[in-house]
Amino acid sequence: MQSLTPKRLTELQVKANDVRQGIIEALAAAGSGHSAGSLDMADVFTALYGHIMRHDPQKPEWADRDRLLLSCGHIAPVRYSAMAHFGYFPVEELLTLRKFGSRLQGHPERVKLPALETTSGPLGEGLAQGVGMALAAKLDKKDWRVYVVTSDAEHQCGLHWEAMMTAGKFHLDNLTCIIDRNFIQIDGSTEDIMPLEPLGDKYRAFNWEVIECDGNDIASIVEAAKKAAATVGKPQVIVARTVPGKGVSYMEGDYTWHGKPPNKQQAGEALHELQAARERILANA
Repeated sequence: MQSLTPKRLTELQVKANDVRQGIIEALAAAGSGHSAGSLDMADVFTALYGHIMRHDPQKPEWADRDRLLLSCGHIAPVRYSAMAHFGYFPVEELLTLRKFGSRLQGHPERVKLPALETTSGPLGEGLAQGVGMALAAKLDKKDWRVYVVTSDAEHQCGLHWEAMMTAGKFHLDNLTCIIDRNFIQIDGSTEDIMPLEPLGDKYRAFNWEVIECDGNDIASIVEAAKKAAATVGKPQVIVARTVPGKGVSYMEGDYTWHGKPPNKQQAGEALHELQAARERILANA
């Protein structure tokens, strides 16, 4: 993985802002969808597509690409927006989100877009799928890596813990799980509904390397990914602490935005705020 220069960091910060604007535009056009988690993971997806992963949008089925799985499929808008802004399909297509016949359904469908890897929707399945891919890479002596993005609340699903055990058993050091640790789910705080802490210690008990980072700081995300890639003999989990609705002040920290989109007026306010933030990034570069 290349060093993250100040110039490249600025470029990625601008790109993450573009990804957030794409999310807002898509959700407003759809009139439905999940806002909070999509926005708070924009920095992670920008870092993955823009710096961390080995991939090529011109050769989306390249056999040696790194695999990226989105287990919490309801935050599909962030993946779609990131893919569009990194060249997998036209940005204008984001406005077809959740429309009949669109490739951009409410949850990702593997056969609809290149390099989407998996169909996701039922929570808790993604890590198990990633374990299978990582084990296949080991058996085939391939050096590509598997990244699985999960929500924190889907840790309430038993299948996820079975996958954690399996990954530890087979020492899958080519597997990195990234947790969107935003502390919310549709009914409130994860710690009120089904407490997860001490989350890192639970992964350590399953023989995982635990790395924590600020999930809304691209430099912190890249540093965490470097540590993960350097780990030998263990799968890794990056606990990415995020602010729900990051980038849109009236959404930040409010769990009620977990599963609803902005209306036209709210979208306008969000885009105005994001554009101002974009200009500040460029002015401070």
